[in-house]
Amino acid sequence: MKANLGSADRVMRFILGLGLIAAGILAGLASPWNIVAMAVGGILAVTALIKFCPAYAIIGASTCAKR
Repeated sequence: MKANLGSADRVMRFILGLGLIAAGILAGLASPWNIVAMAVGGILAVTALIKFCPAYAIIGASTCAKR
């Protein structure tokens, strides 16, 4: 896995991911949408931490700075 997420992309994904997880928890698990929000938030946070997005790899995109 070659890193394909740049710094700004990682920060935005991590903040949005944590926000979705928090919103899902604070709203309660009564609605399926809350579980979906938490799952999407988890995916965003994990991809930010590992610096790799499978969707970017499929379409050949990268936000990393060229070296």
